[in-house]
Amino acid sequence: MRILGISAFYHDSAAAMIEDGRVVAAAQEERFTRKKHDPGFPTNAVGYCLAAADCDMSEVDHVAFYDKPFLKFERLLETYLATVPKGFRSFKMAMPLWIKEKLFQKKLLRQHLGKLAGSKQWSGSLLFSEHHLAHAASAFYPSPFASAAVLTMDGVGEWCTTSLGHGRDHSLEIVKELRFPHSLGLLYSAFTYYTGFKVNSGEYKVMGLAPYGRPLFAQKILDNLIDLREDGSFRLDQRYFDYCTGLTMTSPAFHRLFGAEARKPETPLTQRDMDLAASVQAVTEEVVLKLARFARKETGERHLCLAGGVALNCVANGKLQKQRIFDDVWIQPAAGDAGGAVGAALAAWHGYLEKNRVPNGHDGMAGAYLGPAYAQAEIEKRLTSAGATYTVLADDALLARTVDALIEEKAVGWMQGRMEFGPRALGARSILGDPRSPTMQKMLNLKVKYRESFRPFAPSVRREDVAEWFDMDSDSPYMLLVGDVLERRRLNQNADEGALFGIDRLNVPRSEIPAVTHVDFSARVQTVHRDTNQRYWELLTAFKERTGCPVLVNTSFNVRGEPIVCTPEDAFRCFMGTEIECLVVGNCFLRKEDQSAVLKLDYKERFELD
Repeated sequence: MRILGISAFYHDSAAAMIEDGRVVAAAQEERFTRKKHDPGFPTNAVGYCLAAADCDMSEVDHVAFYDKPFLKFERLLETYLATVPKGFRSFKMAMPLWIKEKLFQKKLLRQHLGKLAGSKQWSGSLLFSEHHLAHAASAFYPSPFASAAVLTMDGVGEWCTTSLGHGRDHSLEIVKELRFPHSLGLLYSAFTYYTGFKVNSGEYKVMGLAPYGRPLFAQKILDNLIDLREDGSFRLDQRYFDYCTGLTMTSPAFHRLFGAEARKPETPLTQRDMDLAASVQAVTEEVVLKLARFARKETGERHLCLAGGVALNCVANGKLQKQRIFDDVWIQPAAGDAGGAVGAALAAWHGYLEKNRVPNGHDGMAGAYLGPAYAQAEIEKRLTSAGATYTVLADDALLARTVDALIEEKAVGWMQGRMEFGPRALGARSILGDPRSPTMQKMLNLKVKYRESFRPFAPSVRREDVAEWFDMDSDSPYMLLVGDVLERRRLNQNADEGALFGIDRLNVPRSEIPAVTHVDFSARVQTVHRDTNQRYWELLTAFKERTGCPVLVNTSFNVRGEPIVCTPEDAFRCFMGTEIECLVVGNCFLRKEDQSAVLKLDYKERFELD
C-alpha cells in the first residue's frame, strides 16, 4: 500500500512516499525549482516520489496533508477578533489569500493531484493530519524505539506550538500541548528579527552567533518576556510582540525594553547583537531542558523523540543529550515543516489505518538519503551537455585524487548517491574541506558560500572515531547534536588570545581541527556510518590513512540564498560560480582550471562582497 505525504502552502513544501509503512522517497520542492523555502504545491517533489516508487497517482492509495486548514483559519479569525481594531491591517492583508485559496485547499490539492494524474481532479482518498501530530509522527515512527516520549516545538501549527506525545508500538497520543500565542519558536524568531536576520530561515544564524556573545539579557527575557514554569510550560507577555496582529515580530515595548530599534539587515553586527543571540539561546536551552524533564516524569519513558523547527537547534539538543535526562534521543532530520510530509503519511498508516509497527532498533529514515540519484552514464551526459570538462576515474583513483585536493587545502564539491532530505548536507550534496587548515573557515565563508564570516562549519567524522576527537560517543548522523572538541585536541592560547571576546575570537586557531571548532570549542558533529553512506565513509577513511585525521569539513553544496544542489547541472553551475576548485560527481572528477572561462558565473558580484 502506498501513501503520499504532502507539506505545502506555508514554507519548505515537500513530498514523501511510504510503501507498507516504509519511507522510500522524500524531497523538498525547493531543490527542483531552485526557489529557497518554496511554499508552493510540490509538483516536482511529488513527481520524483512517484518515479522512485515506480507508480503513478492511480496506484497511490491515500494522500495525507500535514495540517488542517480550517483549524488554522479559526485561529487567525479568533486572534484578530480578540485584538480588534489593532490587527485590522494584518487581517486585511491575510484575508484575500485565505478567501481565494487557503479555505479551499482540499479542492486545490485535488486539482494539483489531478494534473499529475492527467485528469481534472484527483478523486482518491485525501486525509488531513493536525500539524503537531504530523511532527510527532515524523519523530516517533521512524525512530528505533518501541516506545518513547515525543516533544514537538515550533512556531505554530493550527493552534498548538509545543506538544508532548507518548508513542507505544503503533499508537501515538498527544498528551499535553501549549497553544498560540505562547510559542518558543516565535520567541526565538522575535530575536532573529530583532538582530536583523530573516524569520523562518535566519534562526540558525542566531544560534551560530550566540557563542560570540554573553547571555547578559537572559534574565531580562525571563523577567519580562516569558513566564517559565518548572514543568516547562510558559506564557509570553504579548505587550512585547507584534506577530499576532502586526506585520513585524517585535513591538515598540520590546524595543524600549532592550534600548534600541531592530538591527537593519546586512548592517554591521555589534557585540550587543551577539549578547542578544547568546541570551535567547540560553533561555531556549533552559525551556527545552525543563520540557524534557517533565516529559520523562509524565511518560516514564527512557527514550525521547524530537521534531518541529526548534528541534533543529543542535546546541540545545547537545545540552539535552549531555544532561542524560533520557537514555537516548532521536531527532527527525527534516524536523521543520518539510518533515510534516513524512509525518502525515506515517500518521495515516499507523493511526488512521491502524497498521502495526515493528521497530527493529534501526533508524527508519535511511540516513535521510531519500532524494534523487543519478546513474554514472546520466551524470556524464548531463555534464557534457553543460559544457563541463571532466575525467572519469575508478573508485580508488577517485578517492585518492579527492584526498589529494583536500590535503592541498582546496574546496571540493561532492555529489554522490541520493540527495539528503532535510536542511543539512550529509555527504551526498556537500562542499568539503580539510579541517586542519586554519584558513579554511574564512575561505569557505567568504569565497565559496558568500556568507557572514562568523558562521561555523560542521565536522563529518567516522562513527567509530568520534570519541577520539569529540566529547561524545553516540550516533549523530543528522548533524543535529553539538559536542565539544576534546581537551587533548585543543591548542593552548596565549594571554592576548585568551583575553579576546566577541568577533575578535574568530581567527584564533583553537584546536587541531580549527576549521570546525567554534569559538566555544563546540562542533556540530555528523557521524558517518558505513551502512548508510559507504562512499563518504570510504573518503573519510582514505583521508585518515593519509593524514591521521578521520574528520572533514562538511557544508551544504550551495551559496547563500540558494537551495542545496540537486542535479549534476546544479552542482556544475555552483562550482563554476564560486571558488570551489574541484568537483566530484559520481565518478567524474573536475578541476576548475580545465573549464572554459566562458562558462564561469560571477556570484561574487551578486553578493557584493570584497
